[in-house]
Amino acid sequence: MIKVGVFGSEGRMGATVCDAVSADAELELVARVDIDDDPKAMVEAGAEVAVDFTTPDSVKANVRFCLDNGIHSVVGTTGLTEDDLSELATWATSTQANVFVAPNFALGAVLMMRFAQQAAAHFSTAEIIERHHERKLDAPSGTALRTAQMMNAARRQPWKTASGGTESLSGSRGGDVDGIHIHSLRVPGSVAHQEVVLGASGETLTIRHDSLDRASFMPGVILAVKKVAGLEGLTVGLENLLDL
Repeated sequence: MIKVGVFGSEGRMGATVCDAVSADAELELVARVDIDDDPKAMVEAGAEVAVDFTTPDSVKANVRFCLDNGIHSVVGTTGLTEDDLSELATWATSTQANVFVAPNFALGAVLMMRFAQQAAAHFSTAEIIERHHERKLDAPSGTALRTAQMMNAARRQPWKTASGGTESLSGSRGGDVDGIHIHSLRVPGSVAHQEVVLGASGETLTIRHDSLDRASFMPGVILAVKKVAGLEGLTVGLENLLDL
């Protein structure tokens, strides 16, 4: 039985994680820690793994606390930069605890990213459109950034990104990640949605994933909770836990 604590337990994702942990026969929910609660509750409850779905402003402090107290961390909070991840990796190497970070815990989203990576070498242009609920704090999403990074890593030549012309409204072409434009929508009623549109002469390929309920993230979260103790240091991406 793995003892689990949840940071951000009163939020929508945190509450869903608490329910999922409680429903799993191999896990025991021992601590619920919200924004204003003392993280020492994790230690006092004997948590072995802490799940964090909080905010970019608090997640690093939570992870550092867990590492200092020998508690493994599973992080679903997005908005972490490459510098942040490097810092977490450095911290993890000096402790006995591990950190697992995933921009998206939905299994379908992980497959969407992998399919886009495989397609990247065969098309000349690519754009990403991501849509989330209006309360999401960061843009673009961590999933969109991760997808673009994976696609760029699969290419041996630059994208043929459309050039020339002007934007009559600044930002109309979205953000640029080494030739892939990302467009972020924040729409009430949404959960998490992303499509990757690739183009070549005479054809396009669209790869799309939709999370219609937060329950879609729970199998990935539970898998990470059960696997994190067997990892080493910092691991980024749910694909590393799947046999793909």
